[in-house]
Amino acid sequence: MILPSHLKSGLRALHLPSKTLKPHQSLPSFTSKRSFAASARRRDYHPNASFATFSEQVASEKSKGRLVLVDFYAEWCKPCHMLSPILKSIATDPDIKSGTGLPVDVLTIDTETSEGFELGQRYKVRALPTVIAFQEGKSVMQFVGALPESGVKDFLAKL
Repeated sequence: MILPSHLKSGLRALHLPSKTLKPHQSLPSFTSKRSFAASARRRDYHPNASFATFSEQVASEKSKGRLVLVDFYAEWCKPCHMLSPILKSIATDPDIKSGTGLPVDVLTIDTETSEGFELGQRYKVRALPTVIAFQEGKSVMQFVGALPESGVKDFLAKL
């Protein structure tokens, strides 16, 4: 393959020798060699999580080395509305960790949806709000009712 003259002049401007390229050859790369480092995954907050999101966050590889709080709530539940901002702030504050130092993710499950109702039955949710802590796919602890922020932090310290 022979380069057109307008490309040859561009190559000369870059101080590259113009030459005929064979079909399997390409021009030298001008991109720099970079290395990328992965940072720790940020905390996750999933409002109105579906069954698929629940399964992905609680029972998959993503949950290794993390604590997942699942908040079962309903729209009509006033204490649920008082607890939701506290749980959201916990999920988004990088300084808050569990008692064992694990990062904390939060999922909220609306028990008025068919999927949320089924999950609530599976985990024997009898009152709202109910918050269940999962570690590596297993339920490890829970609390029922709207706790103040200090109460939720005390709950996390026990985990």
